[in-house]
Formats: sequence, C-alpha cells, structure tokens
Amino acid sequence: MKARFVLAVLGTVLLLGLIGSLAGPRWHPDPLEETLTVETADVAVIPDKPTTPIGTYETTFTDVEVQLDGATVTARLTAPVGAPEGRPGMLFMHGAGTAVHTNFVDQAQALASAGVYVLVPDKRMDTYTTSERDYEAMAQDYLVSWQVLASTPGVDPDAVGIYGESEGGWIAPVAAVLEPQVAFVVLVSSPVVSPREQGAFAMDNYLRNTHVPAAVFRAIPRATGASIPGGGFEWADFDVAPWQQQMRQPVLMVYGTGDTSMPLIQGPLQVIDDMAVAGNDQYTLRYFADANHGIRIDGELAPGFTDVLTTWTLGLPGTATAEPRIAGDQPEQLHQAEPLPSPRWYADGDMIVWTIIASALLLVIGPVLWVLTALPRRRSGRRLPAPVARYTAATGIAAVAVLVLFVAYCATVADLALNYRTNDVLVLGGWIVVQAAAWFAAAVLVRSVTVARPLHPGRWSGGDERAGLAGRVLWWCTHAGAVGLLVIAAYWGVYPAVVP
Repeated sequence: MKARFVLAVLGTVLLLGLIGSLAGPRWHPDPLEETLTVETADVAVIPDKPTTPIGTYETTFTDVEVQLDGATVTARLTAPVGAPEGRPGMLFMHGAGTAVHTNFVDQAQALASAGVYVLVPDKRMDTYTTSERDYEAMAQDYLVSWQVLASTPGVDPDAVGIYGESEGGWIAPVAAVLEPQVAFVVLVSSPVVSPREQGAFAMDNYLRNTHVPAAVFRAIPRATGASIPGGGFEWADFDVAPWQQQMRQPVLMVYGTGDTSMPLIQGPLQVIDDMAVAGNDQYTLRYFADANHGIRIDGELAPGFTDVLTTWTLGLPGTATAEPRIAGDQPEQLHQAEPLPSPRWYADGDMIVWTIIASALLLVIGPVLWVLTALPRRRSGRRLPAPVARYTAATGIAAVAVLVLFVAYCATVADLALNYRTNDVLVLGGWIVVQAAAWFAAAVLVRSVTVARPLHPGRWSGGDERAGLAGRVLWWCTHAGAVGLLVIAAYWGVYPAVVP
C-alpha cells in the first residue's frame, strides 16, 4: 500500500512536471557570436583642436515653462555665465518612469561649465503610463523643448543635439529623424533592442548573477513573451531600428560595463549597422569600467564620463569620427537579446489570470455552499466524513501554500537581483522549500483522493458517509481548484522539468 502511494505521488509529480515542460516556451538563448574589441583602455576623446575644459565658466540655471500640445512642462536651463555667443546646446531625454527637470544635475553642471547650454524638461506624464507609451509622440513633445533651447540667446541653433538615457535611447533616434536639424545624438545605456527583448535579456542576466536553479529560467519567456493582462503595452515591441537607419547625425554611445541589464555589445553593433544603412559612419563608443546603468560608481558619475561628453560635443564635427572610435573597458555579453516565443493561448495574458481566478473561486465555492447548507445538513444528519474533510481542507491549503511560497521566492530573488546582491543560502534554500511544498501538496492530493474514492460506487451514500450534494460540491470544487493551482505552479517551473 505504501509503495503504491509513493508511486502515485511520483507519477503525479512527473505528470505535473511534464505539463509544465510542454505547456509553454522554453528558454535557451543563443550565445553571442559577434565580438567587439576596444582599441584602448583610455576613454578620452581626442579633438582635432583644443576645446573648453570643464570648470571654465560659472553656471546659472533658470526654470522655464514649455507649452506642449495639451500640457505644460517645466524645464531647467543650465547656462554658462560669460560664454561667447554661438555655443552648443544639449537637450536631455529621461529614462523609464517618472522624471523631472531636476534630474541630470551633474551632467548639466559639467557641460555648462565648459560652455554648453543644457535643457532638462520634465517628462510629460499625462500621456505616459505603465501600459501606454507612444515613443514617436514623446519625441515630438521633446522636440518642442529642443526648439526652446535652439532659440535661447547665446545658443548656436545649428549645434543643438539630444541626450537620451536608457528608455530615452528609443526616443532620441526618432527625434533625430523627425527633426533633421538636430546636430548630434548621445545615447547613454541605450537598450537598442525592443523593450520586450531587453526585459528578457536583463532578467536572464539578473537570474544568472543570483545563481538561481535552472528551472527558474523557464519563467523568463513565459513572463516577458506573453501579452500583458488587461491589454496595452504595445510599446513593448517597439523597434527603433528603422529610425536609426535614417539617422545622419554624429552619435556618441556610452555604456557602463557594470550594467548587466543592457546588451553591451549587441546594442552598439546594431546602432553602427543601422547607421551604415544611411551611409553614416559618425559614431564614437565608450565603455566605463564597473559603471552602472546611470554611468555611476558608488553614486558618483564614472571618472572621465563628463570629460568625454563635453570634449566630444565641443569638438564636433571633428570628433564625430575621431580615433579611437571604440575605447574604455572591455565589455562582455554571453548571450543574445533575441525575439521571444509567445506562450500558447491558454497561458497568454488574460487567460493565465482567469485561470488563477477560476481556481481560487473553486476553492471558495465549496466551503461557502457547505456553510450555507449547514442547518438542513444538521437536521438530516449528513456530513462530510472526518478523514475526507481533513484531507480536503489540507489539499486546498497545500495548493495555495505552493503558489504563495513561489511568489515570495520570486520577490526575494528579484530584490537580490535588482540590488546586485547574492545570497546562495537564501536562493538555493528557498528553492528547496518551494520544491518541498510542491511535493507535499502532490502527496496530500493523492492521499485525499485515495481516502475519498470519489468515483467509487456507493461512496458517501450511507451511515456516517452521507455527505449529500453540498459535501460532493465541496469535495469536487476544492480538488478542482487545487489541481488548477498546482498546474499553474507547474507552468512556472515549480515541478521538475521532464522535458529539457
């Protein structure tokens, strides 16, 4: 009897593992075969004539209101005091999330002290949400601020460029094409690949850095490849390549080699290839050792970053193709950021949410009906047999516990990954706990079915076993809901993968 029970539990676990393996896309990113070699470790940009160094001018700032189509944003103009007429200007574009005109203070101060006018506008938020973003419309809004900067007294309107950081790296090429008068483009920590591909790439690297078990990686394409519940998020598949292929401006690309969220080699190579479509070879690429996504080390801008930014800007057009073209720390990228397979219809977007809701409702319906019929049931003497009642409750609780523990584990891993921390005891120990709970839930399910024998002729029909309709509904709903939750857990990789 014990051997049969053990085999039944093992079979249930393997079946759930098989379902999890086959129900969704696998994750096997291809290794990056392309290489990119820096020419020198020195990040300095060498102009063909001397440029004004940082610290030459005192700086001042003024906040101005910029009227957009349907909204007004505040922009901060940082200007050099006493600089001659006809100075370059640089408009800053923010990364993802809420961003305001008080960002980029260090870059703005450095640039202005070398004679470059800087304008940092607030990001327009009334048309920017988690689910809805229009990068072409955002570019047009930023170009209104660009026009304000270009018309500022003391600024050379033919020497005003744009600086796009992170998400701004998808917007800057669009603006450069929509407004050919944009003089230059600076791309800092630019993803280049689509937001969906970059998200999966970053998740893969974060998980590798936290040393999670291989099974956890199965969640990457299933999470990032799916359509988002509730709709929207069309921006996740935005392709910046057609815009980059029309850019004719000089481009400065900057990355930190401590930034594991960006395709450090693949991204710049794509920019270079895209620019070549328009016959544009005016690129400069710099890598800063150990710098993060914001080109910072321990909270401070990486040494030499603002020097590169100011020298390259002030040295144009000569610095557009100045040697060395690629310099700094040697970047590493093991795997490609690549298009993601989409989950099948039953695990895509709203369906996965409705499956969880349906399973949860099933777990609730039975007990609710049982309580509502308590008085008639007491008069008739009908009740759920004690062993069946105990195992029914245990089955529902165990299934819920598996998902709760898995979600808690994912949240813990995410916190470690996003803060660049590792804790092998927590990561591996937590996964063992999740696996143990999953096996225990399967064992409880098998035991509950064995005790109840719901399909056995005459079961629950007489004596102490007269459960009635309410008891049957309670049993079937609870077990159907529990099975639904365990299948969902299997889909996300909780049970061992039978097929690699």
